[in-house]
Amino acid sequence: MPTSADFQDRMLSLGLARVSEAAALASAKLVGKGDEKAADQAAVNAMREQLNMLDIAGVVVIGEGERDEAPMLFIGEEVGTGKGPGVDIALDPLEGTTLTAKDMPNALTVIAMGPRGSMLHAPDTYMDKLAIGPGFAPDVVTLDMTPGERVEALAKAKGCAPSDITVCILERPRHEEMIAEVRAKGAAIRLITDGDVAGVMHCADPDTGIDMYMGAGGAPEGVLAAAALKCMGGQMYTRLLFRNDDERNRATKAGITDFDRIYTRDDMVTEDVIFAATGVTDGALLPGVKRELGWLTTETIIMRSKTGSVRRINYRTPVDNN
Repeated sequence: MPTSADFQDRMLSLGLARVSEAAALASAKLVGKGDEKAADQAAVNAMREQLNMLDIAGVVVIGEGERDEAPMLFIGEEVGTGKGPGVDIALDPLEGTTLTAKDMPNALTVIAMGPRGSMLHAPDTYMDKLAIGPGFAPDVVTLDMTPGERVEALAKAKGCAPSDITVCILERPRHEEMIAEVRAKGAAIRLITDGDVAGVMHCADPDTGIDMYMGAGGAPEGVLAAAALKCMGGQMYTRLLFRNDDERNRATKAGITDFDRIYTRDDMVTEDVIFAATGVTDGALLPGVKRELGWLTTETIIMRSKTGSVRRINYRTPVDNN
């Protein structure tokens, strides 16, 4: 039985980068073409093909739905050659299908890998999320605080005024009251239309100018974001949200027994992981795929939580323009 000691993250990191790159290159052909499904499918096909070249016994624990939704990379799908260590894989072959179809910023391909049993099997429901970057005492902000209280608490911890805080929030009708309360405290808000994995990552990257992320989004994306923060540093708190009995049944099927539990970053990702993301369109974290005559160039960020290392890899590949 493979153990976490068999998870050679250093050796696997370059392979993971190739998986992310392949998905970005495939979906880049459909940037601005208005076809979300085709862009997503292109990324899925490329990601699956590359995963199946890796010497791993991989299982998709965060994917694109249940088995009956194939040909997407479904939850429970086995990938890899089957000859290597047992690993959990969380992925979003194209985070920002709408962003890609409309040629808008911040579309990414995203994938994380850890030892078998290291990632929360989050059901396909909503999740309340709260994240900040590294360097703060635990529980500086909590889910039990109001949005305004979170702004005040983080400003106090940073030694600044609430007006110096910038919060990233998904632009959705469900967040209108949250947005109003945050602005009432004087804080700035960076609204994003899609892509809350990148939104959470912004908190841990000082170059983005984002101090905190909050709001409700997909639970699977929450686990991916936790994997990124495991590598980058930072705090994250989440709680599953259910709209109906069908969603509660999904949670039960995924092994969730406490529907009110608050999960920390390390509850969602319990062991060291590797994380890769490649830009599809230009964004705050990564540039998009660059096209020039005869060539395509990508930039990928690859991170290892064990060492805290962050690498950026540029990949230039020839293409046939005929």
